[in-house]
Amino acid sequence: MTSARPVVMAAVAGAHGVHGDVRLKLFAGSVDSLKRHVQFSAGAQTLTLLSIRSVPGGAVARFAGIADRTGAEALRGTLLTVPRASLPPLADGEYYWHDLIGLPVHTPDGAKVGEVAGVENYGASDLLDIALTGGGSVLVPLIPDAVGESGDRIVVDVQWLS
Repeated sequence: MTSARPVVMAAVAGAHGVHGDVRLKLFAGSVDSLKRHVQFSAGAQTLTLLSIRSVPGGAVARFAGIADRTGAEALRGTLLTVPRASLPPLADGEYYWHDLIGLPVHTPDGAKVGEVAGVENYGASDLLDIALTGGGSVLVPLIPDAVGESGDRIVVDVQWLS
Protein backbone atom coordinates (compact mmCIF):
# COMPACT_ATOMS: atom_id res chain seq x y z
CA MET A 1 0.00 0.00 0.00
CA THR A 2 3.01 2.34 -0.23
CA SER A 3 3.01 5.30 -2.55
CA ALA A 4 5.72 6.96 -4.62
CA ARG A 5 4.19 10.41 -3.98
CA PRO A 6 6.19 12.68 -1.67
CA VAL A 7 4.74 13.02 1.81
CA VAL A 8 3.81 16.47 3.14
CA MET A 9 5.28 16.82 6.62
CA ALA A 10 4.54 20.52 7.29
CA ALA A 11 3.61 23.86 5.75
CA VAL A 12 5.34 27.17 6.34
CA ALA A 13 2.84 29.40 8.14
CA GLY A 14 5.03 32.52 8.11
CA ALA A 15 8.08 34.18 9.57
CA HIS A 16 9.05 34.00 13.24
CA GLY A 17 11.22 36.91 14.28
CA VAL A 18 13.75 38.73 12.11
CA HIS A 19 16.55 36.15 11.71
CA GLY A 20 14.95 33.82 9.14
CA ASP A 21 13.08 31.39 11.40
CA VAL A 22 9.73 30.12 10.13
CA ARG A 23 6.56 28.96 11.87
CA LEU A 24 5.40 25.53 10.73
CA LYS A 25 1.99 23.91 10.69
CA LEU A 26 2.74 20.23 11.31
CA PHE A 27 1.10 17.38 9.41
CA ALA A 28 3.36 14.83 11.08
CA GLY A 29 2.76 13.34 14.51
CA SER A 30 5.29 15.57 16.27
CA VAL A 31 8.38 17.72 15.86
CA ASP A 32 10.41 14.53 16.35
CA SER A 33 8.98 13.23 13.06
CA LEU A 34 10.58 16.17 11.27
CA LYS A 35 13.89 16.03 13.17
CA ARG A 36 14.83 12.73 11.51
CA HIS A 37 14.93 14.48 8.11
CA VAL A 38 17.80 16.76 7.13
CA GLN A 39 16.37 17.97 3.84
CA PHE A 40 12.89 18.85 2.66
CA SER A 41 11.61 19.54 -0.81
CA ALA A 42 9.93 22.92 -0.89
CA GLY A 43 8.50 23.38 -4.34
CA ALA A 44 11.42 23.77 -6.73
CA GLN A 45 14.01 24.13 -3.97
CA THR A 46 15.54 21.90 -1.32
CA LEU A 47 15.73 23.22 2.24
CA THR A 48 18.29 21.93 4.74
CA LEU A 49 17.01 21.90 8.31
CA LEU A 50 19.37 23.54 10.83
CA SER A 51 17.11 23.50 13.88
CA ILE A 52 13.53 22.92 14.92
CA ARG A 53 11.65 23.30 18.19
CA SER A 54 8.12 22.71 19.32
CA VAL A 55 5.91 25.69 20.12
CA PRO A 56 2.19 25.86 20.93
CA GLY A 57 0.28 25.20 17.72
CA GLY A 58 3.22 23.86 15.71
CA ALA A 59 6.95 24.38 15.45
CA VAL A 60 9.60 26.95 14.67
CA ALA A 61 12.40 25.96 12.29
CA ARG A 62 15.52 27.43 10.78
CA PHE A 63 16.76 26.43 7.33
CA ALA A 64 20.16 27.00 5.73
CA GLY A 65 20.19 30.00 3.41
CA ILE A 66 17.17 31.72 4.98
CA ALA A 67 18.82 34.53 6.93
CA ASP A 68 16.17 37.20 7.42
CA ARG A 69 12.47 37.86 7.78
CA THR A 70 12.07 38.61 4.07
CA GLY A 71 13.46 35.18 3.15
CA ALA A 72 11.23 33.53 5.74
CA GLU A 73 8.12 35.37 4.53
CA ALA A 74 8.87 34.29 0.96
CA LEU A 75 8.35 30.68 2.10
CA ARG A 76 4.84 31.33 3.49
CA GLY A 77 2.46 28.65 2.21
CA THR A 78 5.27 26.35 1.05
CA LEU A 79 4.70 22.65 1.64
CA LEU A 80 7.66 20.72 3.05
CA THR A 81 7.81 17.19 1.67
CA VAL A 82 10.01 14.12 1.99
CA PRO A 83 10.19 10.96 -0.11
CA ARG A 84 7.81 8.22 1.12
CA ALA A 85 10.79 5.83 1.25
CA SER A 86 12.48 8.00 3.92
CA LEU A 87 9.74 7.28 6.48
CA PRO A 88 10.28 4.49 9.01
CA PRO A 89 8.84 1.06 8.20
CA LEU A 90 5.51 0.14 9.74
CA ALA A 91 4.48 -2.86 11.79
CA ASP A 92 1.64 -5.10 10.60
CA GLY A 93 -1.70 -3.32 10.92
CA GLU A 94 -0.14 0.17 10.90
CA TYR A 95 -0.48 2.65 8.07
CA TYR A 96 0.38 6.16 7.05
CA TRP A 97 -2.62 8.32 6.17
CA HIS A 98 -0.75 9.37 3.05
CA ASP A 99 -0.86 5.80 1.73
CA LEU A 100 -4.66 5.59 2.08
CA ILE A 101 -5.46 8.68 0.00
CA GLY A 102 -6.46 7.75 -3.53
CA LEU A 103 -7.18 4.09 -2.78
CA PRO A 104 -10.36 2.77 -4.41
CA VAL A 105 -13.19 1.85 -2.05
CA HIS A 106 -15.29 -1.28 -2.66
CA THR A 107 -18.13 -3.07 -0.90
CA PRO A 108 -17.55 -6.64 0.32
CA ASP A 109 -19.24 -7.97 -2.85
CA GLY A 110 -16.68 -6.12 -5.03
CA ALA A 111 -18.70 -3.10 -6.22
CA LYS A 112 -16.62 0.08 -6.45
CA VAL A 113 -18.27 2.89 -4.51
CA GLY A 114 -15.61 5.60 -4.52
CA GLU A 115 -12.12 6.47 -3.44
CA VAL A 116 -10.41 7.77 -0.31
CA ALA A 117 -10.19 11.56 -0.62
CA GLY A 118 -8.67 12.19 2.81
CA VAL A 119 -8.26 11.04 6.37
CA GLU A 120 -9.45 13.04 9.38
CA ASN A 121 -9.24 12.56 13.12
CA TYR A 122 -11.37 14.49 15.57
CA GLY A 123 -10.24 12.54 18.62
CA ALA A 124 -12.18 9.27 18.69
CA SER A 125 -10.73 7.41 15.69
CA ASP A 126 -9.40 8.01 12.21
CA LEU A 127 -12.14 8.72 9.66
CA LEU A 128 -11.88 7.98 5.96
CA ASP A 129 -13.34 10.75 3.81
CA ILE A 130 -14.70 8.75 0.89
CA ALA A 131 -15.60 10.54 -2.34
CA LEU A 132 -18.53 8.49 -3.64
CA THR A 133 -18.67 7.52 -7.31
CA GLY A 134 -22.24 8.82 -7.63
CA GLY A 135 -21.33 12.18 -6.09
CA GLY A 136 -21.04 13.43 -2.54
CA SER A 137 -18.90 12.02 0.21
CA VAL A 138 -19.16 10.11 3.45
CA LEU A 139 -16.98 9.83 6.56
CA VAL A 140 -16.42 6.23 7.66
CA PRO A 141 -14.62 5.35 10.91
CA LEU A 142 -11.45 3.41 10.32
CA ILE A 143 -12.41 0.57 12.64
CA PRO A 144 -12.48 -3.20 11.95
CA ASP A 145 -16.30 -3.36 11.96
CA ALA A 146 -16.51 -0.80 9.15
CA VAL A 147 -13.34 -1.02 7.07
CA GLY A 148 -11.03 -3.74 5.85
CA GLU A 149 -8.08 -3.80 3.51
CA SER A 150 -7.82 -6.04 0.50
CA GLY A 151 -4.52 -5.58 -1.27
CA ASP A 152 -4.47 -2.12 -2.79
CA ARG A 153 -8.07 -1.18 -2.04
CA ILE A 154 -10.31 -0.45 0.93
CA VAL A 155 -13.39 -2.58 1.61
CA VAL A 156 -16.24 -0.84 3.44
CA ASP A 157 -19.32 -2.48 4.91
CA VAL A 158 -22.30 -0.97 3.07
CA GLN A 159 -24.10 -0.01 6.30
CA TRP A 160 -21.43 2.70 6.79
CA LEU A 161 -21.97 4.28 3.38
CA SER A 162 -25.32 5.94 4.01
